[in-house]
Amino acid sequence: MSPENLPSIFTTEMLCRIGGPVPDAKAASRRAHAGVLAEHLPALMQRFEIDRPLRMAHFTGQMAHESDSFCTMEEYASGAAYEGRADLGNLHVGDGKRFKGRGPFQLTGRGNYRAFTSWMREYVSADAPDFEGRPELVLADRWVAYSPIYFWITRGLNRHADRDDILAVTRIINGGRNGLEDRKVKLGRAKAEIAKAMASATLDTGRDEWPILHRGLMDDKGVERLQYWLAKAGYTLAIDGDFGPATELALKDWQRRKGLPPTGIANGATWVMLTGD
Repeated sequence: MSPENLPSIFTTEMLCRIGGPVPDAKAASRRAHAGVLAEHLPALMQRFEIDRPLRMAHFTGQMAHESDSFCTMEEYASGAAYEGRADLGNLHVGDGKRFKGRGPFQLTGRGNYRAFTSWMREYVSADAPDFEGRPELVLADRWVAYSPIYFWITRGLNRHADRDDILAVTRIINGGRNGLEDRKVKLGRAKAEIAKAMASATLDTGRDEWPILHRGLMDDKGVERLQYWLAKAGYTLAIDGDFGPATELALKDWQRRKGLPPTGIANGATWVMLTGD
């Protein structure tokens, strides 16, 4: 699968799995929100270069946390706590509630709605709505996927995702470490889902002895063979059949050194170069 097509792997079901279990009462709304995002996000992620596995995983994992596992696109609280917050641009009576958190990353405050409008009109369409004038439009199906893209790109979060630095990403999104453990869980789910989707979309070579392998496989003879060849290439690994973080990191490093896409997935091209066959 070529890098420019990677965001197309996201589906409603995948986003729901990244979000994890939710109460039955929230399941319908979660599926509806995830469906809208799955329809609109892939093209935007491709356009704004959130199109590598780590970038995609951090982006969707953080969205899952901020949106209560995609159960809501609007802050549950009334927004009254933001009243009078000059740092958010809330200078008028009622701004706290009017400019409460909306969208997957909870766009909050008059100043941020104004900045979002400017960004949309510069990078998307000169005819984009005035979101400061009509803040509820952030939630419209046509526009709701843009606000997390805006936040991610304007804060330069791709570079932190490239380093797999969840703490830096979390601090920029939330201002601290709030919900860090849940963010880590959702990031882990996102990485696993992306790896599985990439593996299933990778063309096999037609040779049974060259299985497609990815992180998450356990007690697998193919993984043992992969670990054997990586160890032979100089990597210190336990040959235990478990495709965990150490095996993935070693494989990515080896692929990078050999000029292959560092996907961390063993496909036919990887096997041919690794085994010399």
